[in-house]
Parts: sequence; structure tokens; C-alpha cells
Amino acid sequence: MHTLAVQLAPVLAAEKSHVPFYIAGGLLIVWALIVSLVLGRNGDFPSNLQGERAVIAVTALLVIAAAGTAVITAGGSAGATESKTTTSAVTPQVPAPAAPATASTPTPAPAAAATSLKLAADPNNALAYTTKTLSAKAGKITITMANVSQLEHNVTIASGSTVIGATPTFVGGAKSVTVTLKPGKYTFYCSVPGHRQGGMEGTLTVS
Repeated sequence: MHTLAVQLAPVLAAEKSHVPFYIAGGLLIVWALIVSLVLGRNGDFPSNLQGERAVIAVTALLVIAAAGTAVITAGGSAGATESKTTTSAVTPQVPAPAAPATASTPTPAPAAAATSLKLAADPNNALAYTTKTLSAKAGKITITMANVSQLEHNVTIASGSTVIGATPTFVGGAKSVTVTLKPGKYTFYCSVPGHRQGGMEGTLTVS
């Protein structure tokens, strides 16, 4: 009995859910050993009908107990396995695809309106323009010069010593020049030799 208990102890500790089955099975084995090794050596065993019935009843009880605990523990193990399987089978949550970002098209800034300016040479053949000052907004600027005098003239736009644009030199009619200017002060003049020195010069202010 002691040796059997020592051998069954690790198994019972490892399989707690099978303890009732191991106990019932162990008792059945011990009872079988007692009947075969102890009672069986008695030549007149069982000595009477009452003793025979007692041995049969104890044996049947232990067999039923072992079979019943086997069914119960097996059912418990299956239930535990099924529970673990059900718990671990979790449907992964797939994130919904993000809505594509709508690319916004930048609205182009409205183009600045071009400025148109009028200028004329002195109609009495003097070396002068009809004005010495012009003003305009920064951006594209068109200057139209009329020349009804008998002398050839033009209008030239410069920033310091750098010429930015000019009309052709002409007599009669009108000619135009278009330039793009930043804010600042510019000079307009006639580039025919001697005309600027004679007074055909003015200031263009761009704001």
C-alpha cells in the first residue's frame, strides 16, 4: 500500500483533474491484491455465501467507481480542451481601408492687370515730352507714345544705366513698348542723340 501510494503521488499531483479516477483505480488495484494475495491463500475462501456476496459487492462497487470517475474526468478534460480552443480562436479584426486623401488643387492667384500709360512728344518740335512723370502698379506696363512732330523720337525705359525696353524711333503715328517692372523708380527718355540732353526725359514711379 505504501509503495503504491508513493508511486501514484507524482501522477496525482501532475493531473489534478484525474484525482478521483486515480483514487478509485488505486483502491480497485489494492482490493484486487488483497483478494488474490491475502484472501485467496485461504483454501476455503469464501467460507460462506455471505462472504462471497461481500467480496462481489466490494469489487463491483470499486469497478463502478473507477468507471464512473474515468467518464467524469474524461468529460472534464474534453470540456477544458474545447474551452481553450474556443477562447484561442479569435477572429482577427481587419481595419477598414482608409479613405483616399483628396488632393486639393491650388487655386491660381489672379494675374495682375496690365497697366497702360499714354505719352506724347511735344507737337511743336521741342525736345520734350508732354509730361515728365508717369506712375503705375508693379507688373506688366505698356507705354504708348504718340509723335506728331516733324522730328524722330522714341521712348526708352531704363533702370540706372540698364535699358529695360524701348519703342522704335519713328515720326508720325504711335508706338508701344511693354515691360515688366518691380516697385521702384525708373527713367524714361528719348535715345536719339542729343534729345535726352535737350530735355526729353522723365521719371516713372512703380508702386
